[in-house]
Amino acid sequence: MDDSLRAGGLRVRAATADDLDHVLSFWKGAAEGASISDDLDGVARLVGRDPGALLLAERDGVLVGTVIAGFDGWRCHLYRLAVRADLRRQGIGTALLAAAEERFVRLGGRRADAMVLTRNARAHHAWRAAGYTPEEHWRRWVRPLGG
Repeated sequence: MDDSLRAGGLRVRAATADDLDHVLSFWKGAAEGASISDDLDGVARLVGRDPGALLLAERDGVLVGTVIAGFDGWRCHLYRLAVRADLRRQGIGTALLAAAEERFVRLGGRRADAMVLTRNARAHHAWRAAGYTPEEHWRRWVRPLGG
């Protein structure tokens, strides 16, 4: 439900190129951990390739939460669910996930998966409350590219 007003005056919308510096700054304080793509080039590539993927939650024009809802045509992936620490447990993450899931359904997605840090117990509670469960039989394998 991009660009709509939700309960509590919360607006969820897709990020634009003008938002990217602010998003990166927000992640430094609100997101757990850092990603290899947490730089202007990485986030600009995301928004350029998939303009609806980076969702922002704003209250009174202030950024209070984010989620990346990426769809590659095959699977629905969630990354960077982050809510400002002093505003957690007020429905912001729930609103962001609802908007992400609505996006996935519109695009034909069938199941969403989320990248959640193993050590982030607080996030585990939030994801479980949203109806997500870990799949312990899968393991993420990574290899940095380039350089």
